[in-house]
Amino acid sequence: MNEEIKFLKDLQQELNTQDYDSQAAPRFWTVGDYKMVTCLDGCQDDYHVHAPDREYYGEINSLLKDIEDELDELPEEAIEEFKEISCEDSAMDWIKAHYDEDAYLIPVRKEHVIHPNTMFLTKAEAKRHIELNHYHYSPEAHTYAMTAWRAPKVERLLKILESFDWNSLEVK
Repeated sequence: MNEEIKFLKDLQQELNTQDYDSQAAPRFWTVGDYKMVTCLDGCQDDYHVHAPDREYYGEINSLLKDIEDELDELPEEAIEEFKEISCEDSAMDWIKAHYDEDAYLIPVRKEHVIHPNTMFLTKAEAKRHIELNHYHYSPEAHTYAMTAWRAPKVERLLKILESFDWNSLEVK
């Protein structure tokens, strides 16, 4: 029982002293991140390319870099045309002619997401989770504070955790 009370005292100290990220109480933390989502042309931040015959989907610049690394294996004409790529359109012309005739561009934009199944009482715990599980997230993953809006039981529980006098308990 003493270990549990010590845990609650330490948690209370952390809850009462942590940065609250300008978020209203009752607050908790999740993992925020970014992902690229398809969008209408003209609203994009970037383009991804889908090359179905090569089973490739990803950033067009990454594909071009991969192709460039193996350029010496291609015919001279393809190498010369590759050097003339100057934009997405000329890149796609080259890709369709020399890599995958069924390839096409997909406009994408960066969108903020909150990862499901993440909920932490403290910001430090959320940070530690991201550090230990970084392989599940992008390099841009971050703590994201949220309010348990209109959740009276959560609000009451957090108030108890933040204000209860744990020293008043008699441990037998």
